[in-house]
Amino acid sequence: MDMLRGQQLVNKQKQSILSEIALGNKNIICYYFSAHWCPPCRMFTPILADFYRDLPDDGVECIFVSSDRSENDMMQYMQESHADWLAIPWGTQLSAALKAKYNVSGIPCLVVVKQDGTVITKDGRSDVHRLGAGCLQQWRK
Repeated sequence: MDMLRGQQLVNKQKQSILSEIALGNKNIICYYFSAHWCPPCRMFTPILADFYRDLPDDGVECIFVSSDRSENDMMQYMQESHADWLAIPWGTQLSAALKAKYNVSGIPCLVVVKQDGTVITKDGRSDVHRLGAGCLQQWRK
């Protein structure tokens, strides 16, 4: 959570929340790099949303990192297709910094990290497809 320290996150209602409050009890963070204009993203987002809804409330949070072309596109995508996870505000340097830190070159991409930023997997998308909520056991090892 080092890069998120002191940052605001937003929900689909455009409400802001400080990252320390939102993520204080979360030990796994899933960064979801995606965009509404990306057909593979639009196919994976409902799968990830179902996965998220099926999670027991036990320390996992997804954070959307948008590659949308406008804030309106991002918010519309969140309202139409996303679960109740949080997002990096559109157009901030933080989105670019996270993409660079985790070497994200294509979307959709689900990077799973521990709260301290240690990478668990850069291919969380495959884990979610293969194992569903069962991937939590693997991620916690």
